[in-house]
Amino acid sequence: MKKIVFLFCITFAASVVSAQEQNAASDSSNATTATSGDAAQAGITDEELKKYAITMDSVNDMKQNLLNEITTMVKENEDMTAGRYNELSKIIEDETKLTEAKATPEEIAFIKEVAKVKDEGAQEISDTFQKLAQDFVGAKTYNEIKNSLPTDDELKKRYDQIFSEVQSEDSASTK
Repeated sequence: MKKIVFLFCITFAASVVSAQEQNAASDSSNATTATSGDAAQAGITDEELKKYAITMDSVNDMKQNLLNEITTMVKENEDMTAGRYNELSKIIEDETKLTEAKATPEEIAFIKEVAKVKDEGAQEISDTFQKLAQDFVGAKTYNEIKNSLPTDDELKKRYDQIFSEVQSEDSASTK
């Protein structure tokens, strides 16, 4: 049962990340798209990479916190198992299937409550992600880094090192 909840949460996280990246990229579509050569020419600095890494780390933390909150809500619900939650959450918009599954009003209300928390959290993450990408990193720089990382091995190596340092700093500050 726990594996099913975990799988559901991971799927949710992946969809949130994808939507955030698409939104940030589309919101800053006026910025020049970079290739690996452009990244080298533009001279992406370690400071810019650090801002990008901080942004990604912050958003990852927010996503993890939301997943933890949703998982806790499901686990702590004494009236519904995780398996039942997963079953009903897939059909929550279909009254006929809910009737066939003999969903109680309490179960339906709980699933809608979790969905509300999930939607509000996803919107908060998306808003924060867009704000950080545009205002902290800068739309043009964000796009240069995002578009260059998959093709520029040197940039990827630098980024991975900086991201590890940001995560270490984050871990040290939470202890």
